[in-house]
Amino acid sequence: MAEISDVFFVDGVRTPFGRAGEKGMYWNTRADDLAVKATIGLMERNSAVPADRIDDVAIAATSQTGDQGLTLGRSVAILAGLPQTVPGLAVERMCAGAMTSVTTMAASIGVGMYDFALAGGVEHMGHHPIGGNADPNPRFVAEKMVDPGALNMGVTAERIFDRFPHLTKERSDRFGMLSQHKVQAAYDAGKIQPDLVSVAIKDAEGAWGLATEDEGRRPQTTMEDLAALKTPFRPHGRVTAGTSSPLTDGATMSLLAGGGAVKEFGLAPKMRMVSFAFAGVQPEIMGIGPIPSTEKALKKAGLTIEDIGLFELNEAFAIQVISLLDHFGIADDDPRVNQWGGAIALGHPLAASGVRLMIQLAAQFAERPDVRYGLTAMCVGLGQGGSVIWENPHFDGKKKK
Repeated sequence: MAEISDVFFVDGVRTPFGRAGEKGMYWNTRADDLAVKATIGLMERNSAVPADRIDDVAIAATSQTGDQGLTLGRSVAILAGLPQTVPGLAVERMCAGAMTSVTTMAASIGVGMYDFALAGGVEHMGHHPIGGNADPNPRFVAEKMVDPGALNMGVTAERIFDRFPHLTKERSDRFGMLSQHKVQAAYDAGKIQPDLVSVAIKDAEGAWGLATEDEGRRPQTTMEDLAALKTPFRPHGRVTAGTSSPLTDGATMSLLAGGGAVKEFGLAPKMRMVSFAFAGVQPEIMGIGPIPSTEKALKKAGLTIEDIGLFELNEAFAIQVISLLDHFGIADDDPRVNQWGGAIALGHPLAASGVRLMIQLAAQFAERPDVRYGLTAMCVGLGQGGSVIWENPHFDGKKKK
């Protein structure tokens, strides 16, 4: 008989993230092959788990068409060489696609239906620009359900500045600059590379190469550089390319397991799921979505924001992260937040990003036995937020000196 189970994040990997477009390193690489590479890399790294014990494969993509369609979880599982007895599905919740893959599989594990699941996401924004194949219902605008600007993420970010005037452009610029600097410091310290799966790539001339690092980093960024950038979403606006996540291609994949399976195979999980929540807000100002989703997740966990020792927040826009930090009384430069930088520097391949947050949090947990709980959270297009709270299995109850 099935029993309620704990849910564990056993491991996670990702491809290096590449710039979207013809000049990006993945222009001649299929989207599904990126997901296949992440899946193979994850299974090779966790060879103690028999492939035929995977109960399901959930892979998210925002634009489910072309090389990013055809029920990704199933097609990628077959292409990655998993037994054909392993089923799969596709997930779509825009930016929180991979996060939703994880929470959906976690729910199945939690009620005892699954022992193991793979959950991740892929987005090839070069092949499939955001909204490129979308046909929004005209009722959204005609019946004034949603302002037209709600379909442009940059416009929604500008509206956070409008709503909260004390969140200044200078604060946003500084956050964006520090993201670049923190990512490079993490690379220099070898923090990021262990969880990257290299990808064979081909250039326009047909020459083969190897993608081993995130392509879009700009570590030399200064405040002066950012102050001089144009504001593409509004004349004299405050959102720039330097405070936004760039258009990015990449894939992520995680291995989840229930308590019984962890014990059966003697696994050493990297995190235990405590709670998760999704919430809706006005689409016109979608960036504040993680605020109510985090409040819901904290309530479900019986925790407060003070219990969270590490934060991995998706940097869709700097102002979006700052609005959450400001709401909870956390400083923009709090050392608990995005220790190794975030999407402004690494990129945000939409449906893949949620698992990147988890990968980085898990790696930080291993270094911080003084921290018990961590949060992964992100805003979502059309006015949503998603949050997952995790417990550190390495926690020893001792305060950091």
